[in-house]
Amino acid sequence: MFNDLKVLELASVLAGPSVGQFFAELGAEVIKVENLKTGGDVTRTWKGNGEMTDDRSAYFCSVNWGKKSIAVDLTSVEGKTIVQKLASISDIVIASYKPGDAEKLGVSYDQLKKINRTIIYGQITGYGSDNDRVGYDAVIQAESGFMDLNGEKKGLPTKMPVALIDVLAGHQLKEALLVALLRRQRTGEGAFAEVSLIQTAISSLTNQATNLLVANKVPSRQGSLHPNIAPYGETFETKDGKRILLAVGSDRQFFDLLRVLKIDPVSFENKFSTNHRRVENREEMYSVLSEAISKLAAAELFIEINKFKIPAGIIQNVSEVFEMKEAGELIISADDLRGVRTFVATGNISEPVTLLPPPHFGEHTEEILRKL
Repeated sequence: MFNDLKVLELASVLAGPSVGQFFAELGAEVIKVENLKTGGDVTRTWKGNGEMTDDRSAYFCSVNWGKKSIAVDLTSVEGKTIVQKLASISDIVIASYKPGDAEKLGVSYDQLKKINRTIIYGQITGYGSDNDRVGYDAVIQAESGFMDLNGEKKGLPTKMPVALIDVLAGHQLKEALLVALLRRQRTGEGAFAEVSLIQTAISSLTNQATNLLVANKVPSRQGSLHPNIAPYGETFETKDGKRILLAVGSDRQFFDLLRVLKIDPVSFENKFSTNHRRVENREEMYSVLSEAISKLAAAELFIEINKFKIPAGIIQNVSEVFEMKEAGELIISADDLRGVRTFVATGNISEPVTLLPPPHFGEHTEEILRKL
């Protein structure tokens, strides 16, 4: 798909590098520029307790497949010259500097477009280019309402266990760069696109935002429960100790569930007949469903649940997730490493690509300089 595309990655941590891996998965040549003086992308050192890896930590490996690494000192004349030469033959630059740093290093959009007028420059910041605050995912989760919404009703605000705002910002920047590529194809002009973590997070509040803006209701923590639908997010324990989650989205699905559980709907028709009534009488509904589900083993329950197409699933740990066929289809491997693709669409839009493993720090410096 992008076999002739050259991408220069001046980004670190998660959001920017995830965009670089996306283009690598679609065939682009992606060169990751790392700081010679600091040992490169900081996530190379982000190792879990007891993790025994080389300079490619598990975290680093999550978004750095398919790239080549060059280690340079951008504060030196030589390093600046190398990166500017790479930019002159690149189609896309991905950057994630603090406001003002790109200009100091000579790699801002305004500086690079002078040597490559068709360059497309994608930039990720914490709070926008006019705010020099450092933007880390956890802080953005705190300030954007995500932590206040996440957690049990009477519990503390809780950070999500993945850097979801970084992931979402990466998707936002991918969209912007694809739009810019289409625009360049039509006009021949380069482009600048900026995505901030804070605006990514706010736009991702979706229905929780409109619960405030439209319904005038300040959203609050409800654990896994959905504020507008019931039973949606409720979890129950089966007879054999499995915990399942229901995501019933319509009245038909709810009454099919009552059939499966052999609950007489007449007894509760007024209280549970519509979604709105079920939201109002949520605790009583939970008690009724919980009692019935506790009498059934998960396997027998899901035979009937799947027969009636009722949205439900067994809560799995990550190890169990990767036993699923769908997860297996996303695995990438090289050497002794395994990873997960960031681009999951299927069809005939692109040819399969064999990806390089995540690079060692500066692994391809000599190769890249020889080509220059």
